[in-house]
Amino acid sequence: MEEIQQTRIRCARKDSGVYPARLKELPGMPKQLYYIGSFPDDAKPTAAIVGARLCSPYGRIQAFNYGKFLSEHGVQVISGMAAGIDAEGHKGALEGGTPTFAVLGNGVDICYPSSSRGIYRRIPEKNGGIISEYEPGTKGRAYYFPARNRIISGLADLVLVVEAKEKSGSLITAACALEQGKMVYAIPGAVNDALSRGCHKLIYDGAGIAYSPEILLDEWGLSVKKKTNLSEKSKLGLATDLDLVYSCLDLRPKNLDHIIRKTGFSPGKTAGILGQLILMGLVKETGRQYYIRLE
Repeated sequence: MEEIQQTRIRCARKDSGVYPARLKELPGMPKQLYYIGSFPDDAKPTAAIVGARLCSPYGRIQAFNYGKFLSEHGVQVISGMAAGIDAEGHKGALEGGTPTFAVLGNGVDICYPSSSRGIYRRIPEKNGGIISEYEPGTKGRAYYFPARNRIISGLADLVLVVEAKEKSGSLITAACALEQGKMVYAIPGAVNDALSRGCHKLIYDGAGIAYSPEILLDEWGLSVKKKTNLSEKSKLGLATDLDLVYSCLDLRPKNLDHIIRKTGFSPGKTAGILGQLILMGLVKETGRQYYIRLE
């Protein structure tokens, strides 16, 4: 409770002017909502970013980047503040500048999970909101979290699933969105990755393929100039050997042996170049001898 001593918890009844208009139009919505901060602006575009709690480094980066990109272009981001994809989507949105909103499966006075404490504090500070249908003091229960997913999708114009297994709470959110007439997008991944199977199933069933954040803006008729490929030597000013190693990397972790095979360099030379790229802030080691490109 100490986290909200200076923050007023409000209650909005469904028949009030404060209650989100998006939810009033949908069946099965709660008669009242508790909130800290504010609700999403009904006049602004809104996207939900959801996915696995135990996500991969690739998933974390995508959720953060998509959240930031959408927020930078005036799109409100909704999620559930869970560890993993939800948290990264919120973090990206907080960097982007447009308010972000978290729908909880417990009372708004309880930060759950505790790993999201920083997000919980920052969302109201950045003009966003913490929202729940459950009374303050209510602790989360297993069936509360799937139930709150209908509110996440209901507040959004579209739902983006970043990573999800075949049986996942994120797919419940996607199903709610489809029932509500909302568009669903999914980010593709490796075909042999269990965390991508849920996304691939959604795509197979007709979900949009979110191969870049720009295509999501098309839903609202927004446009943005494409960014120049950061791997171009003319932009990075890298020496030939550095550029060759850098070009082997992307947002999915690559093993040192893979890079050695691609470049033909010796293990010592490859490791040395990777060290230089890390110092330059262009590459990050995500695990023992696994590397990703930073963009």
